[in-house]
Amino acid sequence: MNHRTNRREFLRRTAITGAGVCLAASGMAAEQKPAPKPRPSVPPSERINIGLVGSGGRGRANLGGVLGDPGVNIVALCDVNESAFGGAIKAVEAAWEGPCKARCYSDWRKMLEQKDIDAVIVSTPDHHHALASVAAMELGKHVYCEKPVAHSVHEARTVRETYNRAKVATQMGTQIHAGDTYRRVVELIRAKAIGEVKEVHVWCTRVGRPEGTTRPAETPEVPKNLDWDLWLGPAPERPYHPSYLGGCTVWEQWWDFGNGCLGDMGSHLIDLPFWALDLRQPTTVEAEGAYRSDETYPQWLTARWEHPATPKRPGLTLTWYDGGKFPPSPPGIDLTKWGIGVLFVGENGYLVADYGKRVLLPEDKFKDFTPPAESIPKSAGHYREWLNGCRTGGPTLCNFDYSGMLVEHNLLGAVAFRVGKKLTWDAENMQAAGCPEADRYIRRPYRKGWTI
Repeated sequence: MNHRTNRREFLRRTAITGAGVCLAASGMAAEQKPAPKPRPSVPPSERINIGLVGSGGRGRANLGGVLGDPGVNIVALCDVNESAFGGAIKAVEAAWEGPCKARCYSDWRKMLEQKDIDAVIVSTPDHHHALASVAAMELGKHVYCEKPVAHSVHEARTVRETYNRAKVATQMGTQIHAGDTYRRVVELIRAKAIGEVKEVHVWCTRVGRPEGTTRPAETPEVPKNLDWDLWLGPAPERPYHPSYLGGCTVWEQWWDFGNGCLGDMGSHLIDLPFWALDLRQPTTVEAEGAYRSDETYPQWLTARWEHPATPKRPGLTLTWYDGGKFPPSPPGIDLTKWGIGVLFVGENGYLVADYGKRVLLPEDKFKDFTPPAESIPKSAGHYREWLNGCRTGGPTLCNFDYSGMLVEHNLLGAVAFRVGKKLTWDAENMQAAGCPEADRYIRRPYRKGWTI
């Protein structure tokens, strides 16, 4: 944004009046730009008009993920921080010839009223994910949403159910799912390279907030470029403070806006055993942590889910560790040297993996091992899968049916921790059996004016 543009003029030009053209707000003269590359001719059936909810941070990264496609038109940009628009505009104009003609909004609800939007990318903090995604799907728009797709168990279920009715293309931002390493691990587990798996351990060394963290007492003035009320959205009312902002590793630590490392990195890491072992609803879940607070995620948390047997595999337990906690290391490897990882414990050995490597143990047993033939096709690319789905109705591996189930599973760990009890999960009724105090964490209340 041109920082000389005052707040009143910005609001007049954007959300209040139905949006202004971002080119006018960028402050960039045509003669100052480098010569853009020409856009190839694309038939109408290949064109996708996209609206971006969240134009900085992950929004910019996701914008870069789709801009290489010549059929993509960015027709709307939304952000509660007007300073985020300038970089997004430059990225659009650098990709293909011609000015950015997207309209700018501060409120995604107003953006969704724009009639020419075919698809939406949601890159906000977690507490907006499900509301924006469900609203877009109900309007028949394709949706790509950052992980996790929800801020509560109820939201995850609602996202999943809405997707299954809407017949649109969806994808959650678990980019690692498209990589070759995850594919090879899934093939090894399904081929029973280590025999039947009865335990899985998943960890991330990210550390939460120290004990005693409280809400800031100071109430500084809201920056002129930020609409704090819209940033809060459905979350409880609280005064602005910069300590809530700064990216996912900051705001996710506050329960009002995220679910800590489990909610965030669990989407990436628990994705691997969820896929490989075809996991779905657990029967029980329990969790413990460094301390329990109504405000913040603890410095460390462990959670344990029990999964029932199916015709394809025996029952198993899955355990999560963060904040410097690790599972016991199998012989021949030190898991504390792995910042993230997944350990499959089989009846005939172990498999350890992260995003880019995998190890079968014991090494002497597997030194001459021949892996199974590759059976999972190479991904067209995480973003390309979604764009292809928008155009053809083809499958996306991280669609909201699969990812909604994954996120519901993970967030049950946060519910169990906050309640402080082992929960027996009644999936059909979306209740923790005999534990009514869990209800307020399963289904979050929203501020007036917000709904799903």
